[in-house]
Amino acid sequence: LYKTQVYALAAYLGVPDEIRNRPPTTDTYSLAQTQEEFYFSLPYDRMDICLCGLNKGVAAEVVGQAAGLDASQVERVWADITAKRKATRYLHLRPQLVDEVEEVGT
Repeated sequence: LYKTQVYALAAYLGVPDEIRNRPPTTDTYSLAQTQEEFYFSLPYDRMDICLCGLNKGVAAEVVGQAAGLDASQVERVWADITAKRKATRYLHLRPQLVDEVEEVGT
């Protein structure tokens, strides 16, 4: 799910406004910034459009029209997303074991 879809789902499920409208924080840096400012420098609605376009192979010009950005801005957003994916890829990998680990109770 994209971030805007998560917010829409929360509204549909009746998550209280004070929770849904609270700005997310980075929890990684003491500067008073939201996650969208710290990580993306772009509001979630625009980021979701750019991410969806990247995931679906839509041309940067088309994505830019939908997101209110020019093609070069979209390409910079895509480069940033790609760099972040590359830097965090290891977090999504299975653990590497030196030896086989026997399951408990076998």
